[in-house]
Amino acid sequence: MRYKWRTGMWAWVLHRVTGLGITLFILEHIYTVSHLQQGRESFDNLMKLFGAPIFKLGELALFAIIIYHSLNGVRVFLIDFFGGASYHKSVFWVLVVIGIIIFLAGAYPFVSPLLAG
Repeated sequence: MRYKWRTGMWAWVLHRVTGLGITLFILEHIYTVSHLQQGRESFDNLMKLFGAPIFKLGELALFAIIIYHSLNGVRVFLIDFFGGASYHKSVFWVLVVIGIIIFLAGAYPFVSPLLAG
């Protein structure tokens, strides 16, 4: 049996991958907050590290991951509870457009420090 890599399959795979990304962020967040027990200096040093541009891009990626995961969750809810299996592709693409709009509107705080120098 071969998978058919169509819209529904990609949505399913991306939902799992983004869920894994969110889980990894939560683990990293717990690790970061645990540095508060080691003292202010330890936590401040970690915060300085996270101020690097590569981590700012990571925050932007996390923002995109959360947008996709949440909107796809809405899509799954609509399909499961409102019989949307017959129009799931349309719902997917409408939510992709909404996600892009949300991402572009919300990306400025992440990108502006990188553009400022």
